Amino acid sequence: MPYGYYQFVRLAALVGFAMLAYLANNDKKNTEVIIYIGLAILFQPFLKIALGRSIWNIVDLAIAVGLLLSIFINKDNENSKN
Repeated sequence: MPYGYYQFVRLAALVGFAMLAYLANNDKKNTEVIIYIGLAILFQPFLKIALGRSIWNIVDLAIAVGLLLSIFINKDNENSKN
């Protein structure tokens, strides 16, 4: 993929994680706020964090699994409240 694609993905991730941190802060979920801010910093496109391709692949997979798990956990919590 072209370099601009990766820059766009990093910027989108920064914005997305910042929004998640804001929403978690509104819900008073301090642990999630810290995690999302850390992820926003990790993915920000301005000062790159060089981890190497293989480590980035592992990080990306772990974050994707974590985000999917958080979706299902939040749905279960909402269903149990109703």
